[in-house]
Amino acid sequence: MAHTSNKKPLLTFSLIILTLTQTSLGGDIVIYWGQSGYEGTLTQTCATGLYSIINIAFLNKFGNGQVPKLNLAGHCNPEANGCRILSSSIKQCQTLGIKVMLSIGGGIGRYSLSSSSDAKTFADYLWNNFLSGKSPSRPFGDAILDGIDFDIELGSTLHWNDLASYLKQYSNSEKVVYLSAAPQCPFPDRYLGNAIGTGLFDFIWVQFYNNPPCQYNYGSTDKLIRSWKMWSASIPEEKIYLGLPAAKGAAGSGYVPPNVLVSQILQKIKMSPKYGGVMLWSRYFDKRSEYSVDIKNSV
Repeated sequence: MAHTSNKKPLLTFSLIILTLTQTSLGGDIVIYWGQSGYEGTLTQTCATGLYSIINIAFLNKFGNGQVPKLNLAGHCNPEANGCRILSSSIKQCQTLGIKVMLSIGGGIGRYSLSSSSDAKTFADYLWNNFLSGKSPSRPFGDAILDGIDFDIELGSTLHWNDLASYLKQYSNSEKVVYLSAAPQCPFPDRYLGNAIGTGLFDFIWVQFYNNPPCQYNYGSTDKLIRSWKMWSASIPEEKIYLGLPAAKGAAGSGYVPPNVLVSQILQKIKMSPKYGGVMLWSRYFDKRSEYSVDIKNSV
């Protein structure tokens, strides 16, 4: 009898450990790639094994009758079809289980949507040129991206919800069109608030930097944690990510030292059922700081 009674607490303890392990799994690291010729290739970035989702940044000219235009800094020249060289890299990343998205917008560019019709025209362009549609002028060749990331930081605040709706209509059981958004942390986001309110986005990575009212400040995590709770309680989307700069130089403010992130922030926000992981800006900075390496086992 004594031998039997010893086993039950051990089994219970094992189940507890298993449960704790399961609840702590599933956090992803998301990275933006494309804005520096010194960050390494897309293939090299995927081969690190650090990232689950990569946002190719940016397509930063579109709408209002403009011919859409990519800007991938020093990587390739889209004007001369030079970015088709990324086709094999994108496919290689996807074979590793990494989602590869196209990020539209950014902090520098010329873009806006003038009407619902303009949003439909742009959605069709994205489908035919980057997703599963057909076009003779596909910038990345025959590679099919996994979805579209909305990083809208300037221009008009209108019709982003229309764009999300039109893009999601292309999604089907054979090929899901994933949608993500990178709002600023003041809630609701000025540009993407209405679009996020539709619940159409699969991933929301909130930029908890360059915004003192809702970021890590002078050793205090209070504003960031409060903002996280506001976002997680207020939007219909089921996956929210903590967006951070990967180095001090990656943003004007809001840098969180890795040890602070692990010991003071992740432990609290990972209790949220909507926690998806951490988004970092950007591969250029992360390659030098190794921020993602420092946090990988804790995310």
